[in-house]
Amino acid sequence: MARLEFLLACALALVLVLPAISAEVVEHSFHVQNLTVQRLCHEQVITAVNGSLPGPTLRVREGDTVIVHVFNKSPYNLTIHWHGVFQLLSAWADGPEFATQCPIRPGHSYTYRFNITGQEGTLWWHAHVQWLRATVYGALIIRPRAGRSYPFPKPYREFPIVLGEWWNANVIDVENEGLASGAAPNNSDAFTINGRPGDLYPCSSNHTYTINVVQGKTYLLRIVNAALNNQLFFKIANHRMTVVAVDAAYTMPFVTDVVVVAPGQTTDVLLTADQPPASYYMAANPYASAAGVPFDNTTTTGIIVYDGAKKSAPLMPALPAFNDTPTAHKFFSNLTGLVHGPFWAPVPRKIDEHMFVTVGLGLVACGGNATCGGPLGQRLAASMNNASFQFPTKLSMLEAFFNNVDGIYTTDFPDQPPLTFDYTNPNNSFNQSIIMTKKSTSVKKVKYNSTVEIVMQNTALVGIENHPIHLHGFNFYVLAQGFGNYDSVNGPKKFNLVNPQERNTIAVPVGGWAVIRFRANNPGYYLTHLYYCRDTTLSK
Repeated sequence: MARLEFLLACALALVLVLPAISAEVVEHSFHVQNLTVQRLCHEQVITAVNGSLPGPTLRVREGDTVIVHVFNKSPYNLTIHWHGVFQLLSAWADGPEFATQCPIRPGHSYTYRFNITGQEGTLWWHAHVQWLRATVYGALIIRPRAGRSYPFPKPYREFPIVLGEWWNANVIDVENEGLASGAAPNNSDAFTINGRPGDLYPCSSNHTYTINVVQGKTYLLRIVNAALNNQLFFKIANHRMTVVAVDAAYTMPFVTDVVVVAPGQTTDVLLTADQPPASYYMAANPYASAAGVPFDNTTTTGIIVYDGAKKSAPLMPALPAFNDTPTAHKFFSNLTGLVHGPFWAPVPRKIDEHMFVTVGLGLVACGGNATCGGPLGQRLAASMNNASFQFPTKLSMLEAFFNNVDGIYTTDFPDQPPLTFDYTNPNNSFNQSIIMTKKSTSVKKVKYNSTVEIVMQNTALVGIENHPIHLHGFNFYVLAQGFGNYDSVNGPKKFNLVNPQERNTIAVPVGGWAVIRFRANNPGYYLTHLYYCRDTTLSK
């Protein structure tokens, strides 16, 4: 049917049709309201779910149906996005405000219902309105259905490790100040592990997350990067980890002493407690690839304590430098998919849609005779193919599509950038002839079950930077990634078409490119967007 087309917003929008097989119904209620907490010698009112930070961890099995009743008792509009869930035949439940639904107004409620099909591992949920994601988030753990097992040795125990970001301020105010000025918003004041900053920060000795382990046992750590702005390095003193899954897709076991997670990504690792009984820090610090750009250069810590260990100061891991791109690239580029794992499908070889999409920061006009706080007196704006996405405000795009309502969006998002230039040449930074972009609500239509290949190319217009990009509704294969301008002749020679990693969020290398491929087999309307809030909230 012709309506089984779907959209690729701001970039993009897309879907998949499979029977929904439900094992059990898992039902929760989210009460979202103000919560006063103490952090960093400071009392702060935040928006939280069920009175906790992070919010509740949802534990389900593959095949389960999830029902979540959301009661918005906060002063802000609200939606919840189930990050990485395919939403097969339930696109209305995906969550982005004015993309798949209208917001839940203060004092109102909404029920999300969806099935977990063909996915196992760690995902997460978060608010998808303004910066509420800074405190409205939690883990979503998907175990194999009854009678099935992990494709790796069963761990003794498992722990969610949710990395977050903290401001000593109302995050909505921080965002609005950035939007009003046109400049980048203020940096965060701390990072957190499961809502706690750790004892390297002031007034935080009692706000340090601690895990107790038994020597010789193996544990599964489910790492989520819920930070708004920053990619993070994660290490544990004197321990190595084995990566077994990313973004709820199994990987070939990859042994490493450092994990790198971009905002929105998840990584499952096995940790064997094979060291002498003692206390060991786990720590996370930012990977900040943009030269000369201020960032929150602090470190969050938790502590792993062996049973029977004498009380002593924890050992600290040697963390990478904040700009250690070789370490980040080595980690991201060495992951491969588990072809004998459940739900693996071979990489589609016939390509129906080729897209070349530039991603990065540009500028939009300040407006009138005013001078804004961004570069050249203009406003910062993230863009793809020089289109800076703007959400509608009256009707969701999915509802407009379903009911054939005109005037909400256009279907002219381009397959190529409007201009070919030396994308990653630093000499093009602040080149006024090409730096300006425009706001639009444009989408790309693709046919149901078509295969889409996208080259994502970083640009240097406002400095080069590693850019996380998330695709709603799908996993994609990461065929290759590298630095400089993509070479359409030699690039395909580097493609891994045998066992590439699958993801829903990719970190496009700083001053570089990545090539992804996926089958558009999930009918609906889905976003593809830059994930740094300093990029996307200023212009999605």
